[in-house]
Amino acid sequence: MKFLCLGYFDPVKMDARPVADIDAVMHACRPHMDRLYASGHVIVDAGLALQTWGLQRVNGQLKVSEGPAALTGEMIGSAFLIEAQDMEDAIRVASLHPTTQLDAGEQFGWRIEIHPIQHFESGESGWQ
Repeated sequence: MKFLCLGYFDPVKMDARPVADIDAVMHACRPHMDRLYASGHVIVDAGLALQTWGLQRVNGQLKVSEGPAALTGEMIGSAFLIEAQDMEDAIRVASLHPTTQLDAGEQFGWRIEIHPIQHFESGESGWQ
């Protein structure tokens, strides 16, 4: 099974810290990312830009707004796609990510959501 993992953070808390503090935390992420990649379960990993836009159909019209941070206060900072046997295995793999490994992440509101992926593959008879 494939799972989409979304890493969230609180931009207000991140922006309140000195750049040197943020850089030190990001540097501490590297060994955890290396272990995550070495697990052999990561298909794609992407750090996301801060600029986001939301698209929604409202009263028959397309509404474009600044992304989810405007609504929730949180931002998605990373997205990664993993292969795992089941949700329990996906939790084990995703827990290798620095979001769950670094105590410093708590002060920035770091968290991960794991979404099982139902996808349609061309040439097949339906959803997987």
